[in-house]
Amino acid sequence: MNLTAAYGSHSIEYSLVRRDRATLEITVQPDGTVEVVAPMASSALEIERRITKRARWILRQQEFFGQFLPRTPQRQWVPGETHLYLGRHYRLRIGERANTRQVRLIRGFFVLDGVDFDDNFAIESLVNAWYRVRARVQFERSLQRCQKRFATPESFEPASVQLRRMPTRWGSMSARGRLSLNPGLVRAPADAIDYVITHELCHLAVANHGPAFSDLLSVVMPDWEQRKFRLERALA
Repeated sequence: MNLTAAYGSHSIEYSLVRRDRATLEITVQPDGTVEVVAPMASSALEIERRITKRARWILRQQEFFGQFLPRTPQRQWVPGETHLYLGRHYRLRIGERANTRQVRLIRGFFVLDGVDFDDNFAIESLVNAWYRVRARVQFERSLQRCQKRFATPESFEPASVQLRRMPTRWGSMSARGRLSLNPGLVRAPADAIDYVITHELCHLAVANHGPAFSDLLSVVMPDWEQRKFRLERALA
């Protein structure tokens, strides 16, 4: 359901989804759209009041993401196209006609063995499978680094960690402490990956994005805003 809330001279358009949950969540996506997930019992008046209360933050977020528009066109998965890994660009190159499909990183190239030059689907599948493998390794290293930022690291241990493709999010933390990370995040620089994971770990202490959350994130990662900027610039 798409709705609009008035704030001064601004009209904030947002999509509304109701779920069986206790808290209301407002999210601004990289394309500037606003998503609201509200408890089933929340009234329309209460939802609009919460949006109005957060309006300045919403507008700041939209302005922030607006710096990176237009976003990178959708990848075509053809030889010669560039793709990211840990913030560096690699060009796709077809390698050996081997029985085993694999990706090799060689001097600025993703060398793809075992796929045909014009098989875009196979190229996409192979690279994404490689990303998932590398994501598990890099995210585990990042998680260990990020936990050490907290005064009591043992209190910021997720109940579980899973890779999950999310259309508009790099990470999420469930109410039960399950950390989900988008495998595509492995394309970002390591310090930006640390920002996403530290951000989500803070949700183990503070569920929402209110002042207490910002205070905690600023204490454990004082330069989080710069890291967030690098993340969006790299993956725009």
